[in-house]
Amino acid sequence: MSGILNSSIGRKFAMALSALFLMVFLLQHFAINILSVFSPDAFNEASHFMGTFWAVQYLLQPVLIFGVIFHFVMGFVLEIRNNKARQISYAKNNGAANSTWMSRNMIWSGLAILAFIVLHFIDFWLPEINTKYIEGDMTGLLPNGDFRYYEELTHKFVNPIRVGAYVLAFVFLALHLLHGFNSAFQSVGANNKYTKGLKGFSKIYAIGIPLGFIFIALFHHFNH
Repeated sequence: MSGILNSSIGRKFAMALSALFLMVFLLQHFAINILSVFSPDAFNEASHFMGTFWAVQYLLQPVLIFGVIFHFVMGFVLEIRNNKARQISYAKNNGAANSTWMSRNMIWSGLAILAFIVLHFIDFWLPEINTKYIEGDMTGLLPNGDFRYYEELTHKFVNPIRVGAYVLAFVFLALHLLHGFNSAFQSVGANNKYTKGLKGFSKIYAIGIPLGFIFIALFHHFNH
């Protein structure tokens, strides 16, 4: 593993794999959250299953946390290592004119997304860990006997400042994905006859998923 990460191609390949893994998770996360718009009961059931099923909690959750940390650390490493080479290339080839705004500013959109993830962890993940593993309450129930997940979700979207931060973060996520999705597939070798189809799908994903999360936040904000 260390040998792979010592080469530029290996680092880009590892970065691409972590990106694809996180994009699959993002799709799954959206699929559960959108249930809160159409069926609070279905959202509660899905959230309780994901929050208590042993394979999710003790296998997938650690892998996800590692994937998030790895992706951002590797992104910063690649940015630092490529910075000098990029500056030389821009000076010779006017790289700013030959590349998109998204590709030149991935580090900044990545930092904005990282800040959002920290906020998201503070809002949801840390309280969840505290309730289940420190307080020892795995029932997922409120004192009145109802599941707590839907109420907790909608409560977070009452504050307009928090909602604004979420919306802005997902705008940055869309910009990040517009370049990162195609880049990830190219890094793993998917640059053949399927490239045109992947570009179309990447635009739908990069715009549709963040827009969906924005819709969820605004829906609950204006309907609380």
